[in-house]
Amino acid sequence: MDRLEHHRASIKTFLQQYAETWTQHPEPEVEIQLIFDEQHDRYLLLDVGWRGSQRIHHCIFHFDLKDGKIWLQENNTDIEIDQALTEMGITPQEIVVGFHHPTVRAYSDFAVA
Repeated sequence: MDRLEHHRASIKTFLQQYAETWTQHPEPEVEIQLIFDEQHDRYLLLDVGWRGSQRIHHCIFHFDLKDGKIWLQENNTDIEIDQALTEMGITPQEIVVGFHHPTVRAYSDFAVA
């Protein structure tokens, strides 16, 4: 399996596992949505629906694959994704924390871009 396919499979596995955990404690009016766009290499996990009178449309995770790297665009959890991805054979140098400003990325163990 080439690296791109490995990255795709790893992200999908991670999101599917997290979605399964999330749905074990469901809210009846909130739906968990997995979005896999392999043509554009965008992968998201959303919760969508209603909590009482409040509209819910919330991005839990958002990953992009660009230039051979996994870009973590959003992580609205306390999960340390780097550990999960490292266990799947992905190095920190293959992960870009996209929600950190480029000047801050240089001070982490992850890729700058």
